[in-house]
Amino acid sequence: MSAVLEVFETGLQEAILKVDRIGEAPTGELMEGIGRLVQEQTRRRITDEKTAPDGSAWEANRAGTSTLHASGALAASIDYIASTGSVIVGSGLVYARIHQQGGVIKPVNGQALKFWWVSAGFVNFAIVKSVTMPPRRYLGLSADNQNEIVEATEDWLSRLLQ
Repeated sequence: MSAVLEVFETGLQEAILKVDRIGEAPTGELMEGIGRLVQEQTRRRITDEKTAPDGSAWEANRAGTSTLHASGALAASIDYIASTGSVIVGSGLVYARIHQQGGVIKPVNGQALKFWWVSAGFVNFAIVKSVTMPPRRYLGLSADNQNEIVEATEDWLSRLLQ
Protein backbone atom coordinates (compact mmCIF):
# COMPACT_ATOMS: atom_id res chain seq x y z
CA MET A 1 0.00 0.00 0.00
CA SER A 2 1.42 3.36 -0.91
CA ALA A 3 0.61 6.73 0.56
CA VAL A 4 -0.14 9.75 -1.56
CA LEU A 5 0.42 13.29 -0.38
CA GLU A 6 -1.24 16.13 -2.18
CA VAL A 7 -0.25 19.75 -1.51
CA PHE A 8 -2.49 22.56 -2.55
CA GLU A 9 -0.61 25.85 -2.80
CA THR A 10 -2.17 28.84 -1.12
CA GLY A 11 0.10 31.84 -0.97
CA LEU A 12 3.28 29.76 -1.26
CA GLN A 13 4.78 31.93 -3.99
CA GLU A 14 4.11 35.09 -1.96
CA ALA A 15 5.73 33.50 1.12
CA ILE A 16 8.80 32.51 -0.89
CA LEU A 17 9.18 36.10 -2.14
CA LYS A 18 8.97 37.43 1.41
CA VAL A 19 11.61 34.99 2.63
CA ASP A 20 13.84 35.97 -0.30
CA ARG A 21 13.60 39.61 0.81
CA ILE A 22 15.20 38.76 4.17
CA GLY A 23 18.55 38.45 2.41
CA GLU A 24 18.16 42.03 1.18
CA ALA A 25 16.76 43.35 4.47
CA PRO A 26 17.98 46.70 5.84
CA THR A 27 19.98 45.20 8.71
CA GLY A 28 21.36 48.62 9.58
CA GLU A 29 17.85 49.50 10.76
CA LEU A 30 17.81 46.40 12.99
CA MET A 31 21.28 47.17 14.40
CA GLU A 32 20.24 50.77 15.10
CA GLY A 33 17.24 49.50 17.06
CA ILE A 34 19.37 47.00 19.00
CA GLY A 35 21.90 49.76 19.74
CA ARG A 36 19.20 52.02 21.20
CA LEU A 37 17.80 49.10 23.20
CA VAL A 38 21.17 48.11 24.70
CA GLN A 39 21.96 51.77 25.42
CA GLU A 40 18.74 52.05 27.44
CA GLN A 41 19.33 48.69 29.15
CA THR A 42 22.80 49.83 30.22
CA ARG A 43 21.56 53.21 31.45
CA ARG A 44 18.81 51.46 33.42
CA ARG A 45 21.40 49.12 34.95
CA ILE A 46 23.42 52.13 36.19
CA THR A 47 20.56 54.32 37.37
CA ASP A 48 17.97 51.84 38.69
CA GLU A 49 19.11 48.22 38.88
CA LYS A 50 22.60 48.86 40.33
CA THR A 51 23.85 45.40 39.41
CA ALA A 52 26.24 43.82 36.94
CA PRO A 53 24.80 42.07 33.88
CA ASP A 54 25.18 38.76 35.73
CA GLY A 55 22.90 40.09 38.50
CA SER A 56 25.60 40.53 41.15
CA ALA A 57 25.48 43.72 43.21
CA TRP A 58 28.25 46.27 42.84
CA GLU A 59 30.58 46.80 45.77
CA ALA A 60 29.57 49.97 47.63
CA ASN A 61 31.68 53.09 47.24
CA ARG A 62 33.28 54.96 50.15
CA ALA A 63 31.53 58.21 49.35
CA GLY A 64 28.20 56.69 50.30
CA THR A 65 26.62 57.80 47.04
CA SER A 66 24.81 55.61 44.56
CA THR A 67 27.50 53.42 43.02
CA LEU A 68 28.32 54.54 39.45
CA HIS A 69 25.63 57.21 39.59
CA ALA A 70 26.83 60.04 41.84
CA SER A 71 26.52 62.70 39.13
CA GLY A 72 24.74 60.75 36.38
CA ALA A 73 27.56 61.46 33.90
CA LEU A 74 28.41 57.79 33.26
CA ALA A 75 24.82 56.82 32.48
CA ALA A 76 24.38 59.87 30.25
CA SER A 77 27.59 59.04 28.38
CA ILE A 78 26.48 55.55 27.29
CA ASP A 79 26.32 55.61 23.51
CA TYR A 80 26.42 53.18 20.60
CA ILE A 81 27.65 52.85 17.05
CA ALA A 82 25.57 50.69 14.73
CA SER A 83 26.59 49.32 11.33
CA THR A 84 24.84 46.85 9.05
CA GLY A 85 26.29 43.88 10.93
CA SER A 86 27.20 44.95 14.45
CA VAL A 87 26.61 47.27 17.39
CA ILE A 88 29.24 48.67 19.75
CA VAL A 89 28.05 50.07 23.09
CA GLY A 90 30.22 51.94 25.57
CA SER A 91 31.27 55.26 27.06
CA GLY A 92 33.86 57.80 26.01
CA LEU A 93 34.47 59.01 29.56
CA VAL A 94 38.08 58.71 30.65
CA TYR A 95 37.10 56.83 33.84
CA ALA A 96 34.57 54.46 32.25
CA ARG A 97 37.09 51.66 31.67
CA ILE A 98 38.34 51.51 35.27
CA HIS A 99 34.76 51.22 36.52
CA GLN A 100 34.09 48.34 34.12
CA GLN A 101 37.36 46.46 34.62
CA GLY A 102 38.68 47.67 37.98
CA GLY A 103 42.35 48.33 38.52
CA VAL A 104 44.97 50.26 40.43
CA ILE A 105 45.06 54.05 40.26
CA LYS A 106 48.49 55.60 40.80
CA PRO A 107 49.55 59.25 40.77
CA VAL A 108 50.70 60.59 37.40
CA ASN A 109 52.23 63.88 38.58
CA GLY A 110 53.44 63.40 42.13
CA GLN A 111 54.26 60.92 44.82
CA ALA A 112 50.77 60.33 46.22
CA LEU A 113 47.04 60.64 45.63
CA LYS A 114 45.16 63.10 47.83
CA PHE A 115 41.42 63.04 48.28
CA TRP A 116 38.69 63.89 50.75
CA TRP A 117 35.16 62.74 51.50
CA VAL A 118 32.41 63.44 54.01
CA SER A 119 31.19 60.66 56.28
CA ALA A 120 28.86 60.97 59.29
CA GLY A 121 29.18 64.75 59.10
CA PHE A 122 32.99 64.68 59.25
CA VAL A 123 35.38 65.65 56.50
CA ASN A 124 37.97 62.93 55.98
CA PHE A 125 41.25 63.39 54.15
CA ALA A 126 43.66 60.75 52.87
CA ILE A 127 47.04 60.63 51.17
CA VAL A 128 47.87 57.27 49.61
CA LYS A 129 50.33 55.88 47.05
CA SER A 130 47.60 54.06 45.12
CA VAL A 131 43.96 53.08 45.19
CA THR A 132 42.62 49.69 44.06
CA MET A 133 39.24 50.03 42.45
CA PRO A 134 37.03 46.93 42.20
CA PRO A 135 35.37 46.18 38.87
CA ARG A 136 31.77 47.27 38.66
CA ARG A 137 30.68 45.78 35.38
CA TYR A 138 27.91 47.77 33.79
CA LEU A 139 28.47 46.80 30.14
CA GLY A 140 27.15 43.45 28.99
CA LEU A 141 23.87 41.63 28.58
CA SER A 142 21.82 39.94 31.25
CA ALA A 143 19.51 37.06 30.36
CA ASP A 144 16.57 39.51 30.40
CA ASN A 145 18.51 41.90 28.14
CA GLN A 146 19.15 39.09 25.67
CA ASN A 147 15.47 38.14 25.67
CA GLU A 148 14.51 41.77 24.94
CA ILE A 149 16.92 41.79 21.98
CA VAL A 150 15.48 38.52 20.62
CA GLU A 151 11.94 39.90 20.95
CA ALA A 152 12.92 43.14 19.17
CA THR A 153 14.55 41.12 16.38
CA GLU A 154 11.47 38.91 16.03
CA ASP A 155 9.28 42.04 15.82
CA TRP A 156 11.57 43.48 13.12
CA LEU A 157 11.41 40.23 11.14
CA SER A 158 7.63 40.00 11.41
CA ARG A 159 7.29 43.58 10.09
CA LEU A 160 9.65 42.69 7.25
CA LEU A 161 7.60 39.63 6.31
CA GLN A 162 4.26 41.46 6.25
